[in-house]
Amino acid sequence: MALKATVFKAQISLSDMDRGLYQDFSLTLARHPSETDERMMIRLAAFAWHAAERLEFTKGLSADDEPELWRKNYSDEIELWIELGQPDERRLKKACNRSRQVVLYLYGGRGTSVWWKQNQGKLTAHDNLSIIELSDSQTLPLAALIQRTMQLTCTISDGQLWISNGEAEVTLDPQVLHGKQARELV
Repeated sequence: MALKATVFKAQISLSDMDRGLYQDFSLTLARHPSETDERMMIRLAAFAWHAAERLEFTKGLSADDEPELWRKNYSDEIELWIELGQPDERRLKKACNRSRQVVLYLYGGRGTSVWWKQNQGKLTAHDNLSIIELSDSQTLPLAALIQRTMQLTCTISDGQLWISNGEAEVTLDPQVLHGKQARELV
């Protein structure tokens, strides 16, 4: 019998001072059995950084031809493709050909520098690709915020994201390795 995804509900109160966006979001996240708590919360953080009317979670790990999040226009063209982790270079190349803008949130500790050295030459050729590194010292504490039903406050200022559940707070300070800042991609 196949394992089923675990469903999480998140109420997010977003204050994005960089964009002047103040909005509440009710989100449903399905965590694939092979997905870690850290990864699921990075998906949630990526949503906060790029929050927009048509931004949505996809099937993610359950679908080879979809990103973690995407925003499509009314003609069903992909405007924004958001990936997580350390994907294969060919996957990112395909994403760059399918979407107007691609953002990779690179995470995974020491392995990120090795991944970047191996792929930097090929990936920097893509003008519509942004690679943003998140340190594990910042992403690992995200797992402590998880509950099946979450009430989160997200504040964004100068590109930094603070996520709080009222008891604990985590700060994410993304480092751009290639392309534009996350704030320029909304």
